Amino acid sequence: MLEMKHIKKSFNGQEVLRDISLTVEKGEVLSIIGPSGSGKSTLLRCATGLETPDSGEIRYTGTFGLVFQNFNLFPHYSVIKNVTDAPIKVQKRRKDEVYQEARALLAKMGLSDKENAYPCQLSGGQQQRVSIARALAMNPDILFFDEPTSALDPELTGEILKVIKDLAAEHMTMVIVTHEMSFARNVSDHILFMDQGYVELEGTAEEVFASSNSRIRGFLGKFENI
Repeated sequence: MLEMKHIKKSFNGQEVLRDISLTVEKGEVLSIIGPSGSGKSTLLRCATGLETPDSGEIRYTGTFGLVFQNFNLFPHYSVIKNVTDAPIKVQKRRKDEVYQEARALLAKMGLSDKENAYPCQLSGGQQQRVSIARALAMNPDILFFDEPTSALDPELTGEILKVIKDLAAEHMTMVIVTHEMSFARNVSDHILFMDQGYVELEGTAEEVFASSNSRIRGFLGKFENI
């Protein structure tokens, strides 16, 4: 579904990504973990076209959607308009079909009673569920999440992680940048651990979390209950 080869990116002479390569297969969940400043979000932004790599190659099979950490909903649009606007205006799909799908997605997110609400009337968790529904409404082949719980209070984090786990159970292809280590361990087929712009280790969840690499052990040791 996605192949990135030898991706490099610098900002103001500072190397942020140093020769990163990865592949994502259909139905796979790839989590990207590592300390702040390691290049995780920049890698995701390069993958989704929000940043242009200085060098390297990116190949896609199909389309993608992106869920931002700060929701990025249109504040002047209702929930239903946030979800339906792009499929209607960008994909030129039939309005009745789009609204039917959007209502089904909102029901799946537990938001059927919120379709006429505006973002300011929703909790952070509800806003993030709307943003996931909006991304899914475009029928993407692969879905990217950029730290989807980082802007949420701890009590709201669980509801978003459950939504993503449910999508994983449906074999949605996903790439997730996250600081939620237990979640990454439980949901991922494949994990990249990044540090200082490099991929320090790549493997299955079991391989990464059982690694004897001192840098990874030090990082994981900061998290409880993993």
